[in-house]
Amino acid sequence: MLFWLFVALVLAGSAIAYVLLVYLPRARQRRAQNAPFPSQWQALLEALPLYRRLPATLQRELVGKIKLFLHQKQFVGCDGLAVTDAMRVQIAAQACVLLLNRPTSNYADLEWIYVYPGEFRSRIPERDHAGVVSHASGSLAGVSWENGRVVLAWDSVRHGMQRDNDGYNVVLHEFAHQLDQEDGSADGAPLLYRRDDYSNWSEVFGREFERLRKTLDAGHETLIDPYGATEPAEFFAVVTELFYERPAAFAQDAPELYAALAAYYRVNPREWTDPS
Repeated sequence: MLFWLFVALVLAGSAIAYVLLVYLPRARQRRAQNAPFPSQWQALLEALPLYRRLPATLQRELVGKIKLFLHQKQFVGCDGLAVTDAMRVQIAAQACVLLLNRPTSNYADLEWIYVYPGEFRSRIPERDHAGVVSHASGSLAGVSWENGRVVLAWDSVRHGMQRDNDGYNVVLHEFAHQLDQEDGSADGAPLLYRRDDYSNWSEVFGREFERLRKTLDAGHETLIDPYGATEPAEFFAVVTELFYERPAAFAQDAPELYAALAAYYRVNPREWTDPS
């Protein structure tokens, strides 16, 4: 008798755990995804030049990604900044552009987004590829950490929203780092789709990374921001900005690099036009 009572209690406990840990979160996620997209949020999207350039199918997909993103991620204002719904939607929109048209985990490891009014200083020590721990010096517009956190300066976010053709967008940059970190290391090589993809990625990115360094060492200007020459992880983030913001110039300057990013992101921003 006691044995069967024990079994019944275990089964009941398992059922309760399933409801709390699996069923209810999935139900809440479905409700969030099926909820109407507020008209004021849609107006915010239509004010973004990057959104206006998207084909209609990708615009519709982006709306769904934004709803899921806002359901899953927590925003925190720092240094007295009150994070509004408008800020949340505009950050989410830019972050989710990197997820369009491809299989993705929807930044599953990301939990928190901290937003400062302006540039800030890193308060968490960072470890480089050699294992050396240091604190970032100077002011920062954004940081992506591997512990489920992204930090952004709102004035830099706003600048990136208003000017989508200068090759600089802090949200695209930091969320490219999040994609890079999904395999556990920030090394400029995100999770690719097939094992064979890595050899081509390594060859193209390695060659273009060295070309950037040599061009800068020779004192010449480059289309790719010089910050990309600091390390492979920054190179990937910088060229991601360029891919979405200056695709025509980028494709002409580095066609194989552009093609590698197009194969990864599964979009071709050269084909996007702003109808307004």
